[in-house]
Amino acid sequence: MNGFDAAQALVWGLGSGSALLIGAMIGRFANLPRRTVALVMGFGSGILVSVIAFDLMEEALAHGGLFSSVFGFLGGAALFTAVSMRLAAAGARHRKRSVRKPDDENAQAIAVGSIMDNIPESVVIGLSLIDGEGVAIATFAAIFLSNIPEALSSSAGMKSAGRSTRSIFLLWALTMASSGVLALTGYAVFANLPAAATDMMQAAGAGALLAMIADTMIPEAFDETHDAAGLVVAIGFGLGFALSHALA
Repeated sequence: MNGFDAAQALVWGLGSGSALLIGAMIGRFANLPRRTVALVMGFGSGILVSVIAFDLMEEALAHGGLFSSVFGFLGGAALFTAVSMRLAAAGARHRKRSVRKPDDENAQAIAVGSIMDNIPESVVIGLSLIDGEGVAIATFAAIFLSNIPEALSSSAGMKSAGRSTRSIFLLWALTMASSGVLALTGYAVFANLPAAATDMMQAAGAGALLAMIADTMIPEAFDETHDAAGLVVAIGFGLGFALSHALA
C-alpha cells in the first residue's frame, strides 16, 4: 500500500463528501419548490447512472471479465437492497424525500441510511487510486455533482419534518467525514489484493449505486415531476456521458 495514494484516497473522499454540505445548505436555506428539488434529484440520478455504465462497469468488464463483473454487480445490488429494507423498516424509508412529516423521522435510522447510501460511491473513489494513476476524475466529478441533490432533497425533508439546523448539518458533516474514511478503507483493503478482487468490488459498488438510485433518488424525482422526470434524468445522463469521455 502506497502511503501517498492512501492520503489521496482520504482527501478525494472528503472532497466528494463536501458536496453533501453544499446540498444541505441549499436544502435548508434556499426554500426551493418541491418540483425544483425533485428535478435536481432526477438530474443527479442520471449522472450516477452514467458513471455506472461508462466508468465502473466498463472498467470492471475490461479487467475482470464478464462473469466477475455481473456477479459482483448483482451481489452489490442484493446486499444494498437487503440492508436498505432493514433500514426502511426501522424508519429510514423516506431519507431522500424533500417533504416529510415528523412521523417519518427516525434520526438514528436516517443517519445510518445516509452513510450507507454513501458507501459504494466513496469506496469506488478509493478503488480508482489502486492502479497508481491517480483518481478517476470523471468518476469523482460525477459523484460530487450527484451528492449535491441527494443532500439537498434530504435536508429539505428534514426541515419540513422539524429537524433543527444543527442536527441537519451535524448529520451531513458526519457523512462527509465517513466519505473520506470509506474511500481510504476501499483503497487500503484492496490495494494489496489481486486485481480480480478489486474489479469485482468495483462492480459490486456499481450494483449498490444503481440499487440506491432506484430505491431512493428516482422515486423522489418521479413523485414530484412525473412528466419531466425522464427528461431531467436523461440530461444528467448526457452530462455524465460527456464528463466520462472528456475527462478520460
